Amino acid sequence: MDKASFTGLLVGITVIFTAIAASGEGAQFLYLPAVLIVFGGTFSATLIKFSFWQVINSVKLASLAFTTQKEEPRELIEQTKELTAVARKHGILALEDVDIRNPFFRKAIDLLVDGVDLQLIQKILREEQELSTQRHEVGQRIFRSIGEQAPAFGMIGTLVGLVQMLGNLEDPEAIGPGMAVALLTTLYGAVFAQLIAIPIADNLEMRAQNEYVNQSLIIEAVDCIHNRYNSRLVDELLSNYLPRNHRGLDVPGQGAEGNQAFDPNQGGR
Repeated sequence: MDKASFTGLLVGITVIFTAIAASGEGAQFLYLPAVLIVFGGTFSATLIKFSFWQVINSVKLASLAFTTQKEEPRELIEQTKELTAVARKHGILALEDVDIRNPFFRKAIDLLVDGVDLQLIQKILREEQELSTQRHEVGQRIFRSIGEQAPAFGMIGTLVGLVQMLGNLEDPEAIGPGMAVALLTTLYGAVFAQLIAIPIADNLEMRAQNEYVNQSLIIEAVDCIHNRYNSRLVDELLSNYLPRNHRGLDVPGQGAEGNQAFDPNQGGR
């Protein structure tokens, strides 16, 4: 679980509901016509712009914002060094039984174990990387669209409420419901856009960037494993994926092999 995303959403919802409850009249913030205008209108407009399955897939992607912790490049570099050490000692086939959680990395290793040509493996991985990026972009577009439409339908609800109110000025009992629709639709649209839709779109964008970097690292890592480079050379080749102030840091548990100098006469093998 991504604790930061979940905590941010939980705190935001708690603050808003606490502020509503503090007024002592929480029930007046629940009004069905306002809910129908904002959420029904936003959902309908989203289905017009995107296909049903694109919307469903974007919801699945959004769940990753709260259930999956982002994987850091340092972890992948350390795993690459471990896999390279296994390949150097026991051969490529020994990698078949190694536990690899990252599905993209697992696929790359399976192709390597199957004896597929290295260039073909990298071509397959780059194509999957490109398609994955496109799926993420669709998800981002959908939630940004929702973030734009929800306040717009809030304004539409405001206009509806004002029309109802102005059309019934002679009836004091009709003014209250009209004002409720006018104000609550704006509230619902703004909260839904600013607390949920737009933050999820930004979260998906950051995750897409993180995934793209990690997948690029893995594509280069496959070359390191295939050529059985030593740990020092793996660090040299893959450290560019780390922030500059994180490069060259010693990682606890790193074997003695990681401290060996790279001998150019051996080609790093």
